[in-house]
Amino acid sequence: MGKSTKDKRDIFYRLAKEEGYRARSAYKLIHIDEKFKIFNGVSKAVDLCAAPGSWSQVLAKKLRENCQEMAKTVSVDIQAMAPIPGTIQIQGDITNLSTAKEIISHFEGDKADLVVCDGAPDVTGLHDLDEYIQAQLLLSALNITTYILKLGGTFVAKIFRGRDISLLYSQLKIFFQQVIVTKPRSSRNSSIEAFVVCKVFQPPEGYEPIMYNLLLDNTSKSYFENINNPVNQIIVPFIACGDLSGFDADRNYPLNTPTGSSSYKYSEPTQKPIAPPYQKACELKKTCELAKQENE
Repeated sequence: MGKSTKDKRDIFYRLAKEEGYRARSAYKLIHIDEKFKIFNGVSKAVDLCAAPGSWSQVLAKKLRENCQEMAKTVSVDIQAMAPIPGTIQIQGDITNLSTAKEIISHFEGDKADLVVCDGAPDVTGLHDLDEYIQAQLLLSALNITTYILKLGGTFVAKIFRGRDISLLYSQLKIFFQQVIVTKPRSSRNSSIEAFVVCKVFQPPEGYEPIMYNLLLDNTSKSYFENINNPVNQIIVPFIACGDLSGFDADRNYPLNTPTGSSSYKYSEPTQKPIAPPYQKACELKKTCELAKQENE
């Protein structure tokens, strides 16, 4: 099936095809570099959530131009990707310690100068949900970045701008001296996406990178009981409470099923509204009904 007319009109879509990039998103990284010079002095780079590989293509090309034989690019994604010349590919989960160790092993024990992440969830159209999932993906990328990025390094990642985005900026500022938000001209104005450019990696004194999945690992309780580093204790665990097999707060149920009875009995509210906004409408309706009865 061919591309839609909208795609054919997109200049960056056409340029990507002409210049051999796997996706139009390659120009977002190119435009970020044009403004912030993120490739200067970089010989080791990591692309997280790399599929389909357009950012990895840009990294491999730019690093070869700058450092030639010294350049190394590692691409990581949980999905398999077609090979990219000049790029080492890892199929793995960025929340696993084994993935972080494998990345470092390709740098002969050294750490990366630059880490980028263009990962994003499959959007649902529910903006609050999409923004939350994207923020969690970014925090997972930041978590592994603190393990694989050298001091003074740079981190670039996609974000979804929402009403609570300032909290995310505050978290990034803990680890980087400079945090800038940018929107490349190749990013559509209709999209809520933007990119954070975080420079000069400088974690808090005493911080120890921990590749630990707090949400999916059932040993989190023992982890928090045994942790000794006060800097790492600022991580707040999330615990779901209540009976998850009971009623769903987002669903509607028939009136006669909650109690198991066959008929529904109305109960007055514990505290009625003192001056409800619908009071005048109710009084007007009652007046109209009385007038109608009198006319009949």
